[in-house]
Amino acid sequence: MPPSEGAAKAPSLAWTDFTNALKAENPVLRLILGMCPTLAVSTSVRNALGMGVAVIFVLVGSNAMVSLLRRAIPDQVRIPVYIVIIASFVTVVDLGIAALSPDLYDALGIFIPLIVVNCIILARAEAFAGKNPVGRSIADGLGMGLGFTWALVVLGGIREILGSGTVLGFVVFDRMMIPLLGVHYVPMIAFVLPAGAFLVLGFMVAYFNYRTLGPKKVETGHSH
Repeated sequence: MPPSEGAAKAPSLAWTDFTNALKAENPVLRLILGMCPTLAVSTSVRNALGMGVAVIFVLVGSNAMVSLLRRAIPDQVRIPVYIVIIASFVTVVDLGIAALSPDLYDALGIFIPLIVVNCIILARAEAFAGKNPVGRSIADGLGMGLGFTWALVVLGGIREILGSGTVLGFVVFDRMMIPLLGVHYVPMIAFVLPAGAFLVLGFMVAYFNYRTLGPKKVETGHSH
């Protein structure tokens, strides 16, 4: 392949990697990865968005670094090296959130340092960044991070609206129900509990796969 042809294909490959990670291989709704933070911190849009931005930063940074060093890392110790790289970016995120938004830092708690062992990040380092050039690795990390974030924000939004009647602290349901029905909205507390997270996520996964795979493929459990 001539160099010019390879250079021309590079952006299209990066775009394909990005869109594939964002939708076709969505880490939450298709791959069902990172369930621990997904279920634990998605009690509100603010928490979900904060965790999503943190994961995007770590994914893009660690993917880029792993890709840059992929030929220098001995195969026998690649996993420990990947974890050290990921932990370095998580430390930056941890300190940054603690300094810039103490309230968010307290809300996310232990789940910020636990990003180090998030299977999404280590999986992308092992399966993609360690085998592909920097540009494609960054695109993959950005797509995976945004895919994780939008799924988390939608989940957090549904849980916050149904469980509290608010979005980002602003009352939503009372402004609609009081003029129409003359009553206040009664929050469904179950939706801010773990059971509510499982319930909403289950419906989201079912709907996402129905829309992207089609009814027959969802019923049979096959995507090919």
